[in-house]
Amino acid sequence: MPKHPHILNAASNLLGIALLIITGLHVSRYSAGSFADEIAWGAAVSLMLSCLFSYLAIRNEPRPTRYEAWADTVFLFGLLCLFAAVVVLAVFSG
Repeated sequence: MPKHPHILNAASNLLGIALLIITGLHVSRYSAGSFADEIAWGAAVSLMLSCLFSYLAIRNEPRPTRYEAWADTVFLFGLLCLFAAVVVLAVFSG
């Protein structure tokens, strides 16, 4: 069973969470004093790329492509960045 539809679903949901973290940091004016904002931006970019690669894998589904492997790798990096942003926010918030 191909995993790219599952990656697309999870990456799009986590992209929303990353953007929510970025927005929350900017609204609370906490983004200037923390690296959590920059880390969350890295997660957002990675998860967006994962969505793109997953979509391309779905579009080329009858033919095997490397898009699924790229989507999987970039998704894992985005997930780790998102975790790091939350840890930085929780540990260094005060």
